[in-house]
Amino acid sequence: MAANGSLHHAERIDLQIHKQHSICMVLDYGSQYTQLIARRVRENNVCSLLLPGDATLERIKKERPQAIILSGGPNSVHTANAPQLPPGFYEYVQQEKIPVLGVCYGMQLLVHSLGGKVETVEADGEYGRTSIRTTQASELYQEETDHAQSVWMSHGDKVAELPEGFHPVATSEKGTIVAIENKQKLLYGLQYHPEVQHSERGIATLKRFLFGIAKMPADWNIENVLKEEMDKISATVGPEDHVICALSGGVDSAVAALLVHKVLKERLHCVFVDNGLLRYKEGERVMDTFKNHLHLPVTKIDDSKRMLARLKGLKDPEAKRKAIGAGFIEVFNDFAKGFERKPRFLVQGTLYPDVIESMPPPGKDQKHSHMIKSHHNVGGLPKDLQFTLIEPLRELFKDEVRALGRLPELNVPETFITRHPFPGPGLAVRVLGDVTEGEALDVLRQVDEIYINTIRDFGLYDKIWQAFAVFLPVRSVGVQGDQRTHSSVVALRAVTSSDGMTADWYPFEPKFLQTVSSRICNGVRSVNRVVYDITSKPPGTIEWE
Repeated sequence: MAANGSLHHAERIDLQIHKQHSICMVLDYGSQYTQLIARRVRENNVCSLLLPGDATLERIKKERPQAIILSGGPNSVHTANAPQLPPGFYEYVQQEKIPVLGVCYGMQLLVHSLGGKVETVEADGEYGRTSIRTTQASELYQEETDHAQSVWMSHGDKVAELPEGFHPVATSEKGTIVAIENKQKLLYGLQYHPEVQHSERGIATLKRFLFGIAKMPADWNIENVLKEEMDKISATVGPEDHVICALSGGVDSAVAALLVHKVLKERLHCVFVDNGLLRYKEGERVMDTFKNHLHLPVTKIDDSKRMLARLKGLKDPEAKRKAIGAGFIEVFNDFAKGFERKPRFLVQGTLYPDVIESMPPPGKDQKHSHMIKSHHNVGGLPKDLQFTLIEPLRELFKDEVRALGRLPELNVPETFITRHPFPGPGLAVRVLGDVTEGEALDVLRQVDEIYINTIRDFGLYDKIWQAFAVFLPVRSVGVQGDQRTHSSVVALRAVTSSDGMTADWYPFEPKFLQTVSSRICNGVRSVNRVVYDITSKPPGTIEWE
């Protein structure tokens, strides 16, 4: 591995557990849900392996998949540069009797490449929750007929004519073909996304494909991830190397640190940076957890003045994230100078949602994916990064990280495991606009503390995936103490999710909203209006910036 890596060029050793297990291969055509498909497969104890959609037939054959899923993607099969299956793909899967399931774009690709017809939807496409109904007996739906279910749609094209040998087995309310089968050739397609939690019976359909059609063994589990990642670290980090770990105070970086610490012991040096963007008393609480519960050696560095100076005048969220990413690296570089032999490696708690929202995964053809936003620890890192990255959680989702942390080998306290996610850039992405203007940060800290404490008082904390307040760059007229005010407005956000890739807003009871609004306006004099965000993901993201 190169001693001087960067985000874009740092070498990473691929997970090797698939060499010992039967594989469900997922070919990635750029959907933000692609890794979620792989995760759903792993949830069912089947080893999944992601390959780029433009993988060669030789590369596919090398992995000897027992089943193949073609992902969705932002492209249309009509465009000149639309991703295609490699020559000889169908001959190979027919010869080896490998079942193939196309999802969204993957289904359209099956239809188009086998002689069917795909058309652009003339009116509105189908997005979000949609009701579908099975139309005939099928393998995908275990012979059910005339059965309705709610699924998650996201497509602007539709299948107009099926190739020879295919049959439609489900349609939407608009009459769109949403599920197809060719039993003789083991080819199947779904126009919707069975992998997201909003598809009512999507997981059951995926399980039917894995176990009923592909006959795959359930022989993979999360313990493999721990062992393989520890083995990778042992093989990568030399016996004399010291490693720096960036601790944010969240569960992701903590689990990453504990995993690496089990391998390197005293050669791991954790750094917690107070960048001036933390929540109310966050620094004190985090350091107490590290010392008294996780027993990790941590150095706390106050970089708040320098970080806030970096952010002064910045209003664009991408600019803020990049400034924060560069600021963190500057701290780690300064810290590394204190060693006789400068550490070459930096551990981060990067998760897969960070990666897929920031850029296409390493090795993927970038023309197939659309960036949503950069994350400070992914797209926000400088190109001249002086460390090689160790990211043991990079291919995992939040719930998988929590499962890792619960393993006896790591034994992370449950109260820490279930903490709501907190973004690495901190409150910088929750103050819309310039974070250094006025008292925005102080106001937001007070509001957020009141909000979270009220959620706990109502016994709702563990029912919510993530909750936080946002400081809005507007002023509102109000009346407080019989006097006219022109004060700040804050937004409250709370969502439910299982993975962070899709999310629903939490339906608070009116009593809660009344209580929290009253507590905020009475407790923070400079706030006279509270609003609640009722946007799901998609179309929004969980954070506002």
